[in-house]
Amino acid sequence: MNAMMHITVLMGGDSTERDVSLRSGQAVIKALTERGHQVSGFDPVNGNLELPPDTDLVFLALHGSYGEDGSIQDLLESMGMPYTGSGPISSRLAFDKLAAKHLFEEHGLSTPPFIAVKDANFPFPEELGLPLVVKPVREGSSVGLRFVHARDTWPEALEYVLRYGGEVLVERCIPGRELTVAVLDGKACPIVEIKPNDQASYDYEHKYTAGATRYFCPADLESTTADRCKELALAAYRVLGCEGYGRVDLMLEGNQPFLLEVNTLPGMTETSLLPMAASAAGMPFPELCEWMASEGLRRHQSSSNEAGVSNFR
Repeated sequence: MNAMMHITVLMGGDSTERDVSLRSGQAVIKALTERGHQVSGFDPVNGNLELPPDTDLVFLALHGSYGEDGSIQDLLESMGMPYTGSGPISSRLAFDKLAAKHLFEEHGLSTPPFIAVKDANFPFPEELGLPLVVKPVREGSSVGLRFVHARDTWPEALEYVLRYGGEVLVERCIPGRELTVAVLDGKACPIVEIKPNDQASYDYEHKYTAGATRYFCPADLESTTADRCKELALAAYRVLGCEGYGRVDLMLEGNQPFLLEVNTLPGMTETSLLPMAASAAGMPFPELCEWMASEGLRRHQSSSNEAGVSNFR
């Protein structure tokens, strides 16, 4: 990006991931300011979106509902305002774990067996067996995540996760290695392996507690296995229609990867997983943030030009 811009970073908001979003936003503001841009931070509490005057582009550092569910993307589209990340439709699909899982299945992409549950009295799903992962259909950052290792803990776990919405996703828990694949401009970055220090699962506490988890990038994988993981991640990214960038979470059992979910607005602190993978690919954090802004502006200009041609015809 050659021209300096006035970039407004949206961060905070009203979701359960507000604190994480504020940390992402502050890191992005610092990085873009270092690159010479005029940068404003804006917290869209209660849906207020009165952007600073002369904003050239909105950098989305929001996480969770409103930020990742297509709502803010719809609003920015209606304003004709360029922004970073995927568009409204793909954002909605990726944020809705159940919708995404159905698409993965329809396209033959490997993902753990699952069911959707709305009733707190739903009996233990014998067809899935143990252990299970129970998670809200529409939350991120491992918010509301519960693991079920014994049948007698099923009712409590289900009741707990239902507090985060009217529907939960119940998956067979895949034993193995937890991996994530960052995608930039349709290309896979070096794979990150996630290892909680106490052998627990990568829940919200382990994700955001300093020193609770170790990360290895690039992950120590055979080249054929790494390629298989990247191919599956890119296929999921394309099936959901994502644009610009994203992060795909996988479980690896032996040499077989399984899709968990796709994050369209992943964490953007300097120690977050997408920046970690981008750095391993040769793109330091300030350059990454600037590239994301440039890519958002380019896609907006391209779509505007296409609309103009269509209208002319």
